[in-house]
Amino acid sequence: MPGYQQPCRYCNQLVPPDSNACPACGKVNPVGPLRCPKCRSPIQEGWKRCSTCGLVLEVACPKCGKTTFFGDYCSLCGAQIAVVCPNKKCGAIQSPLGDKCIKCGKPLKKK
Repeated sequence: MPGYQQPCRYCNQLVPPDSNACPACGKVNPVGPLRCPKCRSPIQEGWKRCSTCGLVLEVACPKCGKTTFFGDYCSLCGAQIAVVCPNKKCGAIQSPLGDKCIKCGKPLKKK
């Protein structure tokens, strides 16, 4: 249905159903189910593992360092659960799933 909007899961403002980010609060994935960062299957907050791929859904927050649910944002400090590629030419933002950048292939952590 054209013009139909859904409430953002974070701020409850209405957003288009195909939005990648909320225009009001700026947070990513504002509508639809939470998705596993690895296989993109629907997940629910509080789950210990993804029911499809088995990914552990508890992760250390890159900002506060505390263990939190592996959703889009830390449930404790509100920071996005993401890492930024340290390669100055790349700078891709991605889930902290591996040790290499998904865009340029460079190591994510400087040694």
